[in-house]
Amino acid sequence: MIIPFAEENSTAIYHLMTQTLIPRPVAWVLSKHSLGHFNLAPFSYFTAVSSKPPLLMFSVGDKSPGVGKDTKVNIDHDPFFVVHIASAAQAAEVTESSRSLPAEESELTTANLVTVPFGDFPLPRLRDCKVAFGCKLHAQQQVPGAPQTLVFGEVVQLYVDDSVVSVEERVKADGKRSQRVSISAEAIDPLARLGADQYGTLGSILTVPRPK
Repeated sequence: MIIPFAEENSTAIYHLMTQTLIPRPVAWVLSKHSLGHFNLAPFSYFTAVSSKPPLLMFSVGDKSPGVGKDTKVNIDHDPFFVVHIASAAQAAEVTESSRSLPAEESELTTANLVTVPFGDFPLPRLRDCKVAFGCKLHAQQQVPGAPQTLVFGEVVQLYVDDSVVSVEERVKADGKRSQRVSISAEAIDPLARLGADQYGTLGSILTVPRPK
């Protein structure tokens, strides 16, 4: 089956793409409203961009022509935001936070979510997420011809719950010791986005040795 996109409208194309570009990680983004409360929203057009500088990127659609969604508007006002990696057990809360609310209302309240301090980062993080990236706006790029904005965030600090971390000690050939941090994907149990109302989980994990 070949589907020419030139013959499809934007809604049909969205559903076709989100059901075939799978699985996609979910960026659960906390941002601060100008009135002082926090907004929370999930985005599955999301990926890592580079390691130096450490950049994440997610794509934000407009609420209406020329009017950005709350997350974009908030980041325009305050450049700090927190990207969380939700677990499979949080699927209902992630879905609840995707509802359209007035900007003056907080999804943290409607989804009954709790925040805790994030070290010395200006914003808190969600207490029950095992991974959180404290980010500062690096750049924004309006997508030509589309009601989308790419938001690039530089990772200032990373939170990883101790329960998903192990530290391995290694002895080098010169006798010096080093430590390597290993993070368990299974313990994080990340939520992945599929199409329509569907989410995915990790299932079995394949380990394929790199070619030498």
